[in-house]
Amino acid sequence: MKFYYVYILSSPTGTLYIGFTNDLIRRVYEHKEKLVEGFTKKYNVHRLIYYEEYRDVNEARERERQLKGWRRKKKLDLIRKLNPTFKDLYDEIIS
Repeated sequence: MKFYYVYILSSPTGTLYIGFTNDLIRRVYEHKEKLVEGFTKKYNVHRLIYYEEYRDVNEARERERQLKGWRRKKKLDLIRKLNPTFKDLYDEIIS
């Protein structure tokens, strides 16, 4: 069965990025290694601080759109519920 992920990355200065992928490990690796041109590379956004897993691609895409529409405070409140210290979750997902 295929899974889809909505994820939030952060920079050391707190810049947030919300994305969608079908391979979370690969995608976060690409951000960490700066293999992805654009916003995350430019602003050093590579720390995985939040993610959600979905089985339905349309649900995941809709959730990504929803989160992108939220104000920063609401995004931070969501992150704090599951990751109060904003630790990088990448090592946990690759283990």
